[in-house]
Amino acid sequence: MKVRIGTTILGLLLIGLCNAAAAQTYPAKPIRIIVHFPPGGPTDLVARSVGQKLTEAWGQQVIVDNRPGAGGVIGVEAVVRSAPDGYTILFATGGSMSIAPAIGIKASYNVFTDLAPICLLVINPQLLVLHPSVPANSVRELVKFAKSKPGQINYASVGPGSPNHLGVEMLKYMAGIDMVHIPYKGTAPAVTDVLAGHVSLMFNSMPTVLPYVRSNRLKGIGVSSAKRSPAAPEIPTIGETVPGFEYVTWYGLFAPAATPKEIVTKWNTEVVRILQDKELAKRFANEGAEPAPGTPEQLAKFMRSEYEQWKKTIAAAKLTLN
Repeated sequence: MKVRIGTTILGLLLIGLCNAAAAQTYPAKPIRIIVHFPPGGPTDLVARSVGQKLTEAWGQQVIVDNRPGAGGVIGVEAVVRSAPDGYTILFATGGSMSIAPAIGIKASYNVFTDLAPICLLVINPQLLVLHPSVPANSVRELVKFAKSKPGQINYASVGPGSPNHLGVEMLKYMAGIDMVHIPYKGTAPAVTDVLAGHVSLMFNSMPTVLPYVRSNRLKGIGVSSAKRSPAAPEIPTIGETVPGFEYVTWYGLFAPAATPKEIVTKWNTEVVRILQDKELAKRFANEGAEPAPGTPEQLAKFMRSEYEQWKKTIAAAKLTLN
């Protein structure tokens, strides 16, 4: 028995030494960051910006590999099935990491057990905008108006199960109001119909809709995040009227679950340093993204809390999207 215990301890020590040695020489070849969105847009901007900074820091090329499709499942699966050696990393969004499992999207993996969180990158506060014809200039007035016309006000989203769909559903159940969902196939047609007054309101990213608010073509009445956005500090948060309301979209980095902790730590340390770059933060701010670095443990906790929040929203809205 003593021999077996000694052999086991020796084996664990050797594994630890090998992992430490691997981390010291890592990276020794190019790295892929798999993004489960097509090229272009805010996800690509953040992924490629971080990738370029990592290339400069580590002297190895960091390649962004776009793998869109199946609501993010294709990209996530590619990482889950890859070797856990730190050379294939997932750039994922809250949609695939928290909303999809809350909805019950079928996948061959479990995001909580098959992936190792590395670092939260940015959060993206959303802005609730109304067509000027809606007789409300604040969240409080919107809630009052909606209560006077249950089921008669419609809202746009970029599709069933999307964050801006579920964001309004969260507002509905927390404020006790009833509004009708009008889904669109993408941001452009949804915003176009809100601008035309065919749909009354929607949540969308700050860079997309804030110019229309500035030109008085839309009314911006509430920011979805817990704190006011630096991009529009004069616009109150929705939580100031509906206590506890908070939702953001977010991006984070993940590795296959069995990736050595030393490599995950090395990634986290470097990414946190990168996100403190003022020029990079300014570039992200132009896209409505706010750097939000932290530890792997903090990302895991945040992802789980998001999942629980969306499960509650989906249950309250009685949504069946699978």
